[in-house]
Amino acid sequence: MDNTNESCIIFNIQKFSLHDGPGIRTVVFFKGCPLTCKWCANPESQTSDIEILKDGEKCTVCQTCVQNCKSGAISISGGAIQIDHALCSQCLTCVSACPQKALTAEGRPRTVPEIVKICLQDKEFYEESEGGVTLSGGEALMHPEFALSLLKALKEHGIHTAMETTGYASAEIFQRVTACADLLLFDVKHWNEEKHIEGTGVSNRVILDNLRHAIASGKNVLPRLPVIPGYNNSPEDAEGFVKLLKETGAKQIQLLPFHQFGERKYDMLGRPYSYADVPALHEKELREFQQIFIHHSIKAFF
Repeated sequence: MDNTNESCIIFNIQKFSLHDGPGIRTVVFFKGCPLTCKWCANPESQTSDIEILKDGEKCTVCQTCVQNCKSGAISISGGAIQIDHALCSQCLTCVSACPQKALTAEGRPRTVPEIVKICLQDKEFYEESEGGVTLSGGEALMHPEFALSLLKALKEHGIHTAMETTGYASAEIFQRVTACADLLLFDVKHWNEEKHIEGTGVSNRVILDNLRHAIASGKNVLPRLPVIPGYNNSPEDAEGFVKLLKETGAKQIQLLPFHQFGERKYDMLGRPYSYADVPALHEKELREFQQIFIHHSIKAFF
């Protein structure tokens, strides 16, 4: 089936990335995620629709956006602009009309040929550094047909492909799409189901089933653990993760210390942030945590 003209909402295509797989990479960020992690650094990725972000430092409350919004999604409350994303028709008139450039649209439709063309601009860098393209998000598995088409198109050009994934998808979708990826960067949020639901809004059962299958099938899988203060960073949690990794057959894990790079985005989206003002974690603070994995013969690195 020819889906050349089909599009998907992508909120960023980041070039020259060094942290999302081997070598120099281009990262394609899909919009939409089945998880709602409380610490998410890309809250703009959680919904599949285009969203309007408001920069409160630029906004002068001139009300131009209110006057131009045809869907009644923008109002004034407490002396500030408020955007009701549920009412927004995504016409983007407010963005183009804002004299202060305080409003921006997060996400835009992209086709597979359009994305591939952008990625091919850096093919020379991929070849020199043994890099490639990584699908991230959000969650690319929420758009399985588009993600599969993109992976196949990239492979036709000899480009190494990786997927950063939550693993939250049906076994059929997971196996069909990931079969075309050379590497899976598989996030593991918590070993305990109740805690996983508490932090992400979903169970980890299907996630762990997909992780087990991927490893058992010989797929190149790198489990990655976002280490979150007060949620999964205790010695007991490390022991729980070790047990899980051994049970799935994983022999390594990448530790991703909690950071605050995405904190301001919550304010721009008008959303509360559960980890506001929580100090970031650093590698030196996680050495004992890391050693628990190493002690059990699990390669743990940052």
